[in-house]
Parts: sequence; structure tokens; C-alpha cells
Amino acid sequence: MLADLEELVSCESYSADHTAVARSARVVAGQGARLLGARPETLVRGGVSHLRWSFGTPRVLLLGHHDTVWPIGTLATHPFSLREGVARGPGVFDMKAGLVQMFHALAQLRSLEGVCVVVTGDEEVGSDTSRALIEDTARACRAALVLEASAAGGALKTARKGVSHYQLTAHGRAAHSGLDPEKGINAATELAHHLLALSTLTDTVTARTGPGTTMTPTVMSAGTTTNTVPARAELSIDVRVPTPAAQQAVDELIRSLAPHHPGARLDVDGGPNRPPLHPESSAELFALASKLASDAGFGTLAQASVGGASDGNFTAGAGCPTLDGLGAVGDGAHADHEHVVTAAMPPRTRLLADLVGALL
Repeated sequence: MLADLEELVSCESYSADHTAVARSARVVAGQGARLLGARPETLVRGGVSHLRWSFGTPRVLLLGHHDTVWPIGTLATHPFSLREGVARGPGVFDMKAGLVQMFHALAQLRSLEGVCVVVTGDEEVGSDTSRALIEDTARACRAALVLEASAAGGALKTARKGVSHYQLTAHGRAAHSGLDPEKGINAATELAHHLLALSTLTDTVTARTGPGTTMTPTVMSAGTTTNTVPARAELSIDVRVPTPAAQQAVDELIRSLAPHHPGARLDVDGGPNRPPLHPESSAELFALASKLASDAGFGTLAQASVGGASDGNFTAGAGCPTLDGLGAVGDGAHADHEHVVTAAMPPRTRLLADLVGALL
């Protein structure tokens, strides 16, 4: 398993580099073919390489992704390493160790009849090209098991917030900032009013639908030169919601924003990306996993609700019972200290094999 992990981590797969993602897909396909005894379909959509294995009529979906947030060249400063039971490297925790555990778990089963495996190449950037593939497959299955990394301490993820992304663009009028600034309409100032209003919008959503919604301004830009009144300004907003009602309320409020300055214009782009993963979608699967873990002597499984989203949000939204966080135990997703506790890999693999076997 550690050799397979090193092979996957050593093949960089930055989401934005489709050539690198295609190369990674070939490595993942080869590893899966060796352990599952079958080659996958390679599905290229929008230039992004996804993989699918199907064995008979799909009943259980195993879901993961092979792209990472790490730019090509990261291996030079963050090489794969294994010291004192800790594996490090770009994407080791999120989520290449999960793929290794998945393949080795399935290799333990006597039959794969009813199993479908989907490994996507654009999860880290919103799954725009793989969403339909995920949802269509999930609708045909009665359970989805997501090999994303675990929550703290190895907890399974039984609830995730939904995600929406918005881009606000303010249009003003350029003018010389020294000679006649009064002739301009400052797009940066216009956008600043909406930036400050986000906290009020969050309070409104909370009052309507309950706590848990966050609206975080992330990337902001404006202007062209230091002596020109900005004619254009842009703001990206990351929204996390606990319920579909909150997601809809946020959408309605943001789309109702109107320009503060009578001569300005405001464009709103974007919208909901992933629906929330509600605990009810995971309850029965978590109960089954807990029983299997106890029977195997692995102790008591913990569960967690997290703010981050995954493709498990899509499977749950499609009506398929979903259990997430079945992958690696470790920490540091998207961070320099990303790592995996290797001693946890065999028992997690065994648990997954038992779970798939019970569902089949």
C-alpha cells in the first residue's frame, strides 16, 4: 500500500493542468487495473480526465478524485517521504491515500458484482465537468461511499455544508483622480458598500433559516492605475450553508443587491455549487459502519459535521445515501503539513471492504 501511495503522490496532478491530470489518470488506471483485474473507462469531459469502473449493475458507488490543489513542481519542495509512520507529500491526505485504500479494499472482495468506482479529475475546482457523471451514477445506486480524508481523529463525515460561489462586478466610470475625480464613479467604493453589507445579509439568512451560514469575501480587485478612478471592481464570495433553505435564501438576497451609487451598475454571477449533505443521508450507513468496526475490533467510530464540501454533496443531493470521510487518517489538507498516519491505512481498508461486502 505504501508503494502504491508513493506512486500516486509522485505523479503530480494539479487541477488546472489538464495534461498533468491526464497523466495522473493513467497512473491511477494502471494501479486500479492491477488490483481490480479490469481496466476503467477513461472519460474526458471539458479536457479533464475521469475514470470509471463498472462491475455488473451498479448498486454501490465508491467515489474519489485524483486531482490536487498543488501546482506542478511542488514535489521539489514537498517530496514524498515516509518517516516514523507518517507519509507526506502533495495530495497524500487529500486524497491519494484514500484511493489506495479503496483499491486494496475492493481487491479483498470475492466478487465486485454491483460495484461502481468513479475517480474524478476536477473535484478541487468545483467538479464542473464531472458533476453530471457523479449524479447520474449515484441515482442508479443505493449507497455512495466517499474516500475523502477523515475528519479529526479519523471521524467519518456524516454532514457537510453546501457551497455557493458568487462574483460581484461593479461598473463605474473612469476619470483622472487628480484633475477631475468628481467626474468619475468609483467602482471600488461601490463594491466596498456591498462588501460591508455581507454581514447584514448573513444575519438576515440566520434569522430566516437558523445558524450556520457563512459568507466570506475572498478575492477582490479594482482599478488599472494609481491615478485613475476605478471603472471596474470585482469581488468573489464563498458561501457555506447548512440547509437547502439557507442556500436559497442567500441566493435570493445576493441577487437582489442593487447599486449604491445611482450611476453605477452591479452584475451578479454564480450561484449554488453543491447542496448540503444532511446527516439523514448518512445515518443508516454510519450505523452499519459502526457495527462492522465494533465487530472487527476497531473500536467506536466517531462522526463529524464539517464546513468543507466534497462530491459526496452531489451524491446525497441526488437522493443516494452517502457516507463520507472513509479515506485517510491524518491532517493538513491543502497545507504544508499535509500528512497521513500510515498505521491507520490497513484497518480503514479492512473496514471499507467489510462495508462494501455488507452492502452488496
